[in-house]
Amino acid sequence: MLSRLVAEAFGTFCLVFAGTGAIVINDVSGGVVTHVGIAIVFGLVVMAMIHAVGDISGAHLNPAVTIGMAAAGRLPCGHVIPYVATQLGGAFAASGLLRLLFPHHASLGATVPAGDFWQSFVLEGVLTFILMVVILRVSSGPKERGILAGITVGAVIGLEAMFAGPISGASMNPARSLAPAAVSGEFTGLWVYLTAPIAGAIAGVSCQRLLQDGA
Repeated sequence: MLSRLVAEAFGTFCLVFAGTGAIVINDVSGGVVTHVGIAIVFGLVVMAMIHAVGDISGAHLNPAVTIGMAAAGRLPCGHVIPYVATQLGGAFAASGLLRLLFPHHASLGATVPAGDFWQSFVLEGVLTFILMVVILRVSSGPKERGILAGITVGAVIGLEAMFAGPISGASMNPARSLAPAAVSGEFTGLWVYLTAPIAGAIAGVSCQRLLQDGA
């Protein structure tokens, strides 16, 4: 169990450090990374983490995915709290390090709705719904294995970040949103990013069951 928790902490640290770090560096460098570049960074870091630790913990890196895996019967319910706690620990460590590196940055890559909160809520829910269905389709049990899983899940995250990022931030991940918000003090619309991904993940589990029953 310890190796799984270390894997989740490490993977989530890398996700938040690289992903939100790309946002911060884009801001301080005058847009050199670009929005497309940020989306690619998120997709690539998830792909890399699936290859690195997917065979240990499943590389959930996301409380919503962990809850979805438990709801799908692919992860023991007793593992949910330890997984989520270590994911949050990794995320907070990444945001804390970014605060040390960029002490004057206002938000550290926190996700804030660009428009109406409910617009972003629906977007985050649908994005996570799609992501969860894809993860369940390409994973084996509680784990994501092989080239197919890494490329497919990373591609979905990059794709969704590319088209929805300017509106909702395309978080799909409560840990990714909570850590920079708490460290920077930017709590605008945080409830969206704590609730919508979980709702979307649960809906994705239901869709996967329908797909499985129809197979």
